[in-house]
Amino acid sequence: MGLIGRVSSEFWKNKKVFVTGHTGFKGSWTSLWLQSMGAIVKGYAFAPNTKPDLFSLANVADNIEHEIGDVRDLYSITKSMKQFDPEIVLHMAAQPLVRYAYKNPVETYETNVMGTVNVLEAAKSCKSLIAIVSVTTDKCYENKEWVWGYRENEPMGGHDPYSSSKGCAELVCTAYRQSYFDSKCSPNLASARAGNVIGGGDWAEDRLIPDILRAFENNKAVIVRNPSATRPWQHVLEPISGYFVLAQALVSNRGFEYADGWNFGPLDEDCRPVNWILDTMTDKWGEGAGWKVDQNENPHEAGYLKLDTSKAKKILKWEPKWRLAETLETIVEWHRKYLKKENMQEVCLEEIKRYTSN
Repeated sequence: MGLIGRVSSEFWKNKKVFVTGHTGFKGSWTSLWLQSMGAIVKGYAFAPNTKPDLFSLANVADNIEHEIGDVRDLYSITKSMKQFDPEIVLHMAAQPLVRYAYKNPVETYETNVMGTVNVLEAAKSCKSLIAIVSVTTDKCYENKEWVWGYRENEPMGGHDPYSSSKGCAELVCTAYRQSYFDSKCSPNLASARAGNVIGGGDWAEDRLIPDILRAFENNKAVIVRNPSATRPWQHVLEPISGYFVLAQALVSNRGFEYADGWNFGPLDEDCRPVNWILDTMTDKWGEGAGWKVDQNENPHEAGYLKLDTSKAKKILKWEPKWRLAETLETIVEWHRKYLKKENMQEVCLEEIKRYTSN
């Protein structure tokens, strides 16, 4: 099983991969990495919804088939996926923001729950399909503010609409796996739950790293809602490597050993509070950087959340490569190159090369 524990360029070369959400922050990094390995990629997603956006800056559409579409539209995604006839589906399209979900719960459930249903329905019509990896989040678990990490067999839950929608998406995957993808002739379906993903090229609203960089760039103090909140922070390439290793295992083993839920998170010591992130980023940015606490009333957010990744380490032989301090330094370096108007596709590909060479 040489494909276990590492991302194999040889495996991905000429593989047909259908990626939903390819225009987003994580989807753009995923698409670039797949391109660099010679995969044949089709992306299906909304147009980028931030300005600036990584998809445009890094010219992600250069070497893939790029389609603007909505996962809430069953007919369109079925037509798109069936025409492409992929071997692997990476479902990443989502409404990914907690505070946005409070204001737009219907859109959030439609996208995250019914969008997942539609992707899996579309997948049933693809003759060449071998593996599906559906990406959710660490927030899919019923959060009890435990000091230890959540394991894959913990109950799904969610205090807020976003977290609840992702718990629902996980239940959808379980139901489809047991009802439709349960034979040796059907695709293997797995779900992947990642921690708080950070990296260069994220400009989303109400996310810590983008908020920090926007403030520093304008010589303003970062306004922080909950400086003591602890999260499993990880560079964007870490969980993507996990999705790739998981997909490789699903394809190379047509049984059901890997068709399950999987956690991809950082080392325990990199589950740090927000104020540690702020202090470290302030130090790495230098002059003009600082932060202060938001005194306004804000919606509920989890105080403590951590993933147990023992299963991925033991069975997939997957482990994170970069420590959090290195990740934050890499993000600052990436953003400074963006401000200098460097070729961001080259910057991203070089970062992927550096990550894979470790």
